[in-house]
Amino acid sequence: MSTTSRVAIVTGAARGIGASIAERLSDDGHAIAVIDLDEAACAATVERIAAAGGRAIAVGANVADEQAVAAAVERVTAELGAPTILINNAGVIRDNLLFKMTTDDWDTVMNVHLRGSFLMARAVQAHMTAAGWGRIVNLSSTSALGNRGQANYAAAKAGMQGFTKTLAIELGRFGVTVNAIAPGFIETDMIAQTAERMGVTLEEFLVGAAKQIPVARTGVPADIAHAASFFVSEGASYTSGQVLYVAGGPTD
Repeated sequence: MSTTSRVAIVTGAARGIGASIAERLSDDGHAIAVIDLDEAACAATVERIAAAGGRAIAVGANVADEQAVAAAVERVTAELGAPTILINNAGVIRDNLLFKMTTDDWDTVMNVHLRGSFLMARAVQAHMTAAGWGRIVNLSSTSALGNRGQANYAAAKAGMQGFTKTLAIELGRFGVTVNAIAPGFIETDMIAQTAERMGVTLEEFLVGAAKQIPVARTGVPADIAHAASFFVSEGASYTSGQVLYVAGGPTD
């Protein structure tokens, strides 16, 4: 997929889906700012990108902290150039049934997913509008449709879809597209945590999940990275405000 080299920020990119997206966008020719809560944890992603001939830096930042976000974007701009691609991937889970869910469980998930995406988008959009070009991709989830034990996560991921559509309306006139990817069952650390919470082994959980998916397999981070690569491409300039479910089959 031909593309002009840009500067991309990928949050939550120390591992899993974020790392896969960062590496794919580097393969597409972009310079990558790998952002995660712990800067040291970003080293492996940065090293893989560098080993493949790409350019990347590690940045430690809490995306829910306004000052930390401002400082991170300033650093990226100084070291790589003005960012015009933003992947809002940072996320956490605090699963529990409603009557067991604490206020902290709720606030933590809302702050990382929604507040974090808001702060990052607000900080980066100035560079995008100045350039007359930009791409924002927000990570939602099939859990946005509702999922037992995830009232906080489902609400946050549904919120990401409304956030995406609103930004698409506001920023489109400036050459900025905004889209969301809603992954289904993807093999990540979060899935391992869910299996543990349910009292089954990861292998059992994966086998059981695959039986429920039309393509007869569970997803991997690279599946999401492919979708992100399309959304940020030059050729996707007429695709905005969309939510793409990458789930191995239709969703309700």
